[in-house]
Amino acid sequence: MNSFRKAVEAGDLGAVEELLADDVVFTSPVAFKPYPGKAITAAILRGVWRVFTDFRYVREIAGADGRDHALVFTAKVGDKEINGCDFLHFDEDGRIDEFTVMVRPLTAAQALSEAMGAQFEQISREAAGA
Repeated sequence: MNSFRKAVEAGDLGAVEELLADDVVFTSPVAFKPYPGKAITAAILRGVWRVFTDFRYVREIAGADGRDHALVFTAKVGDKEINGCDFLHFDEDGRIDEFTVMVRPLTAAQALSEAMGAQFEQISREAAGA
């Protein structure tokens, strides 16, 4: 099990943030443009933590060199069940430099978009204050 998964499952958001490279690029399942940088990525992940309930990883797939991981998850957004995958790439220092999320079904992705939209003012403040 990789260090990111362990931190998430322990609810240790500080450890999650420590695993992000300064130049990490976060690609959201509901936004067209990627978000570059550790501050905004950490703030988005805190927002997701506030929005998701019943979150759990159900499978982990690792690349042969250990630098690529796909973490399959389930969660709820309101009353919608969501299935998704976190695609992580770790740099040579063991920090996440690429973080892409995909989710399904469409109705759950729409619920996630709406819930995260309601969080975005707080996310922006948190990222600016980092």
